[in-house]
Order: sequence, then structure tokens, then C-alpha cells
Amino acid sequence: MQLTKGTSAGEGEGDDHPLRTPSSTNIHPNARWQQNGITVAGGNRQGNGINQLSNPWGLYVDDDQTVYVADESNHRIVEWKWGATSGQVVAGGNGQG
Repeated sequence: MQLTKGTSAGEGEGDDHPLRTPSSTNIHPNARWQQNGITVAGGNRQGNGINQLSNPWGLYVDDDQTVYVADESNHRIVEWKWGATSGQVVAGGNGQG
């Protein structure tokens, strides 16, 4: 699944567990998104490389536009800074547990 700016997360093919925003985000139910989105995390097929994700489960964007992805099947949290071409593991990444 690709996470893109300008589209709602959770629309990937075969996505059994869509990413959701917290209710405190206050996104109107009929909100429209720009159609010229850019990939901000992943986008290099499923895998365990630092530029790949495998079953992204959660997403958080901070005030600096840094994206944090809970990469469930790789057992890690990956940080993607604005404009970065690959992420950085900030938690986990050493297998299950």
C-alpha cells in the first residue's frame, strides 16, 4: 500500500485493516482531496527495506509534517521526514516482541 498526500490512507488494494485518523482530527465526512497526491512513505512494493512497508497499521503526522508509520509485519515504527526518500526506524525492527 502506498501512503500518499492528498488521498485517504486505507485505500490500498487488498487492504484488510485501513489506516484511520483519530476522531479529534475533525475531517469533514464529505471532505475532498487534491487528486495530484505525492507518495510520502513506502511506494516501493511490500518488503522489509528501509524504503518499504509491510502491512502499515497506523499513521501519525506531527507539526513538522514528519510521518510516523506503524509497520506491523516488520515490527517497527518508521519515521519519514518531509522530503525524505527513505525512512528511519525509530522503534523496533528487531523481530517480533
